[in-house]
Amino acid sequence: MLEDGRYFEGFSLGASGEALGEVVFNTSMTGYQEILTDPSYHNQIITMTYPHIGNYGVNPEDVESDKVHASGFIVKEASSVYSNWRSKGSLQDYLKKNKIVGIEGIDTRALVKHIRLQGAMAGVISTKETDRKTLLKKVKDWPSLVGRDLVKDVTLKNSRKQNHKGKYKVAIYDFGVKENILNCLQDVDCKLTVFPAAADPQDILKGDFDGVFLSNGPGDPAAVTYAIENVKQLLGKLPMFGICLGHQILSLA
Repeated sequence: MLEDGRYFEGFSLGASGEALGEVVFNTSMTGYQEILTDPSYHNQIITMTYPHIGNYGVNPEDVESDKVHASGFIVKEASSVYSNWRSKGSLQDYLKKNKIVGIEGIDTRALVKHIRLQGAMAGVISTKETDRKTLLKKVKDWPSLVGRDLVKDVTLKNSRKQNHKGKYKVAIYDFGVKENILNCLQDVDCKLTVFPAAADPQDILKGDFDGVFLSNGPGDPAAVTYAIENVKQLLGKLPMFGICLGHQILSLA
């Protein structure tokens, strides 16, 4: 059920229960495990546009963080058979283990077209409730992501050294950084120190860094006011670049 009343019926995928979140879509053909564990999708229900999902299973390596951040998962068809030399289990069992409510068997093309044309909106997936009025009330009562600081839910608590070797010393502001981003920076000879989203910029200026990286992350960039102010203090003092939420924060600064 979407917040404008659009309703889809399908089959349960993953855990039983209810999932509330902002309904978004991803056009990737593969990488569903990386997508599910990407902190940028915190509090969002992900719709996969590719029709057949789950055929290569899941494994411990293809994760972007220490847990699943998506609120729910929507696919056209979840594969009942998985096969890959790296696979350690099925997508269905992975969703159940991580208590993620999903749905399959709906017209994902129609759903994606609807939210693409109508704009971002909240939704609910439920295996417990079928009454449309009840579901619609739950969706409308769910707080919008606009104005909400979700970074505080996903950033690390204390700074850490990611690795101890590298030609270029880079400070990472963690707004929900993906593991593969850190791996890519290490591959180009960067020595990384990861800082919490609210870290004092003076700590970075004292660290003799060659540059600052502003990571991806979830939610409304305008709500992360402390990060915007911290970046303002670093502008012109160190080379900086950002991706996703980090790029938006840099723009606002």
